[in-house]
Amino acid sequence: MTDVRTEPADHSPAPAPVVQSRAAAAALIAGGMIFFVAELITAAAWTDPPYSYTYHFISNLGVHDRSVVFDQLMYSPLAVVMKTGFVLFGLVAFAGVVLLKGMPPLRRLGVVATAALLAVGGVLVGLFPGSAEAVADGTDTYHTLGAFAAFAGGNVLVILIGLAHRHIGISQRLGRALMALGTLGLISMVTFMAVLVSGANVLIGLFERGGVYLFLIGLIAVGATLWKHRNRTAGRGVAGGVER
Repeated sequence: MTDVRTEPADHSPAPAPVVQSRAAAAALIAGGMIFFVAELITAAAWTDPPYSYTYHFISNLGVHDRSVVFDQLMYSPLAVVMKTGFVLFGLVAFAGVVLLKGMPPLRRLGVVATAALLAVGGVLVGLFPGSAEAVADGTDTYHTLGAFAAFAGGNVLVILIGLAHRHIGISQRLGRALMALGTLGLISMVTFMAVLVSGANVLIGLFERGGVYLFLIGLIAVGATLWKHRNRTAGRGVAGGVER
């Protein structure tokens, strides 16, 4: 007689979906919004001559004293608003990333490291404006390093978050969208650098914004999705409690 052994059925419950904290969701949303609001307010105050989103560098908004760099006039009446925005947006986004739960240790390390790169880059850009005076005294190096750290860190960050979509509780569709946004952001960054080096100065502000706006939109989308999921889950819990 053949001894047939059967494995016992696994009746253990499936792992519960990750529910992120409201603090994590709010910080990811706030990080992107801080940048956009600070930029909008500062650009609106620059009227002589009018600030151009397609021609001027983003960094110009953080320069108060009149100066010329890369053939661009810099004079931002509310430079302090933009410098504050530069410093805060990356730090707040970093806090949101640190609060995310559910990622394996190595994946979490990569995500937190790129978020830290974004935060440090934002702080450097805010503390060291890219003015003619900075070029003269050499502190423009810190500004340049900060800008590219923020560019690279932010875009790689949203790519890594997209790859970790199932660990943090977002859909595969959003995960793919994040990877696309980060990739396009990196392409925009490379295009911006090429135009800058060439001296063409054609739509350079637009290409620079492509390297920044895309990852900011990605972070806001992640935060909004996690917030919505949190509210939906809380609503189910309340409904379940009423039923019982």
